Amino acid sequence: MREINRKISALIITYNEIGYIERCLESVSFADEIIVVDSYSTDGTYEYLLNHPKVKVIQNPFKDFTTQKSFALEKATNNWILFLDADEVVPKKLQNEIIATVKTDRDYAAFWFYRKFMFQKQRLYFSGWQTDKNYRLFRKDKVAFSKDRIVHETLHVNGRSGILKETLVHYCYKNYNNYKNKMLQYGRLKAKEAFNKEKRFTYLHLIIKPSWKFLFNYLFRLGVLDGKKGVIICYLGALGEIERFKELRRLEKRQKLAPYLITSYTK
Repeated sequence: MREINRKISALIITYNEIGYIERCLESVSFADEIIVVDSYSTDGTYEYLLNHPKVKVIQNPFKDFTTQKSFALEKATNNWILFLDADEVVPKKLQNEIIATVKTDRDYAAFWFYRKFMFQKQRLYFSGWQTDKNYRLFRKDKVAFSKDRIVHETLHVNGRSGILKETLVHYCYKNYNNYKNKMLQYGRLKAKEAFNKEKRFTYLHLIIKPSWKFLFNYLFRLGVLDGKKGVIICYLGALGEIERFKELRRLEKRQKLAPYLITSYTK
């Protein structure tokens, strides 16, 4: 059967993205619908979105990335979805490829995008990011976000996957503190994910896994060739792993204390 609706819904989730969301929105202005789900930003992001003529903005409390993105996906009125992070930009050549793909494709359910990682205004070539890719364009009726993943969400695709040739630009590293806080947040969410799967904390993991992550990205994934930028990215990636296991230990302690706290409260 011939597919009639080939319109695109661009979806974005935000929290305090002023200074970055502007160029992201400009790069998806070709979409037929732009929906942004904001997690109650405090830096003017929501007010900017509220006054943007092409944007429908919805505020929703942030629980985790998978829940927030699933919520945004439900709000889309078109079947073709372009899902971006607020710090990503679609270059003109990629815009044209997306439009051409949606107009002509009949075989694929979803498409991978390779991403170019930007360290502020400079490109990061290695440090584990050189093969980074994500699903960004897909058919709504052919996908679902995995409920088992709450960070670095996984898309289950019912059908064939393709890869677009042009590259998405990812302005992930704004400054040291911003990226550090992001890695710590990811670490805590990964700990919650591991805790839900009944994985347990060990001091051996706390020591070995962060060290291995740094060495793997810095040496084997050639972070050393990125100079000072590589040191910073690889160190903060390892710091996120440390936070992951520290948070897992905190969650286990709370679980052990919970029966005593309930007993104390009810007396």
